[in-house]
Amino acid sequence: MHRFAAYCRLNVPITASPLAVIRAAALKINPQARHDPDRRGDRHDYFRAMLDHHQDARDLARHHRL
Repeated sequence: MHRFAAYCRLNVPITASPLAVIRAAALKINPQARHDPDRRGDRHDYFRAMLDHHQDARDLARHHRL
């Protein structure tokens, strides 16, 4: 649930591209952690979770034809 709340705070529309989701997510990360090589795996997991939630939102909208 924590990651879904983070996705909601990105405030990206479901029509946004995956790149726009990544850019919005990158801006939410602490600037020091953004460039820390030791946290690269964590950033990758975070970005992947944001993209997964975004795709789920798009699928839900497509299913309901919103």
